Amino acid sequence: MTGSTPPGSPARPEAAARLDLDAALLDTLFARFFDDAALFPPGNAPMADAVPAHRRALAGPHGDLLGPFVIPAARLASLDGPPLDIALIIAPASLDELPDNPGPRVVAVETPVAADKDQTRFAVRTMAATLAPEVTRAIELPRTSARDEVLDALAGTGVRAKLRTGGLRADLFPTVDELAATIRACAERDIAFKCTAGLHHAIRHTDPATGFEHHGFLNVLLAAADPADAEAQLHRTDAATMAAELRAWTPSDAARVRSIFTSFGTCDVAEPVHDLAHLGLLPERIIP
Repeated sequence: MTGSTPPGSPARPEAAARLDLDAALLDTLFARFFDDAALFPPGNAPMADAVPAHRRALAGPHGDLLGPFVIPAARLASLDGPPLDIALIIAPASLDELPDNPGPRVVAVETPVAADKDQTRFAVRTMAATLAPEVTRAIELPRTSARDEVLDALAGTGVRAKLRTGGLRADLFPTVDELAATIRACAERDIAFKCTAGLHHAIRHTDPATGFEHHGFLNVLLAAADPADAEAQLHRTDAATMAAELRAWTPSDAARVRSIFTSFGTCDVAEPVHDLAHLGLLPERIIP
């Protein structure tokens, strides 16, 4: 973790190091918010590096912010060492091929894009029949006209929506209007969501290397809190004001929003922690 200011972050406020953020708010707002997707692009970390790094992060000062280790089912056999909490990426039809005791603690299962309502209903039924009740489930939404029928099929099932928010090509980044509409569609059906890819930093920004416009994870958090005005929240770049608004939340406010926007995958957990520290949203013990 470096001391330089990342894209999308302001210079570190002088007050940040002196901040005494309410511990209950912090624990609620960012606990297990960052799913460790180190194996995936653009990081593409080797398993031999990613797993030890995940264990070190769990034992570090921001370990309580870390969610499960995200891994595709095809690589599960190469995961060794003490058990980890994992989020397994797997097609619904392959769930019954998993061993009864795969070793790692499967705490979440995420499936690829559901093309339509029939595929969604099959995935929901299969996960219900195969997984323990405490395992969280998510189905990636299509970025097509079928989105709403997939959401209709998810409504009332307890299965989360997975929203793609970026990738290695510009077309993998939804526009502000598209992402806002999807967040609103989830809210209208009382469906929680997680995000995958592209949320590298806290605040909306343009990546200087690629020119891609990235959504900020705090923008998405504020949009989840205010879906009727999601477009405006996703456009914001007034980082200091956004951070002040989050600091004014109560733990119950934070719990409500996190029940909607549950987590996001990041290939470098240090990046979001670094951003939050520079915004004064983490106490001194976590400032890098």
